[in-house]
Amino acid sequence: MLDPDLLEERRLDERLLLGKPWTLLVWDDPVNLMNYVTWVFTSYFGFPRPKAERLMLQVHTEGKAAVHSGTREEIERHVEAMHGYGLQATMEQADA
Repeated sequence: MLDPDLLEERRLDERLLLGKPWTLLVWDDPVNLMNYVTWVFTSYFGFPRPKAERLMLQVHTEGKAAVHSGTREEIERHVEAMHGYGLQATMEQADA
């Protein structure tokens, strides 16, 4: 079994190497129906329906939702995919 201190040091090294994670933001729009946004979240990300509905409601009521986080390249792919589905999406670097 690995030393917990060694594991924590490895995680810190990985975070320093990768940098701060990026976040995918999906924005509310006047075009897409709520059930369509839920469907996109379940079909593209594989989210369970309750999570997809919660995120969709956050988009609808708060104007945006942080849907996913990861590396810059990964989030860039997700932004492009969301645009392909007709959703408004952007990315931003996370604070931590």
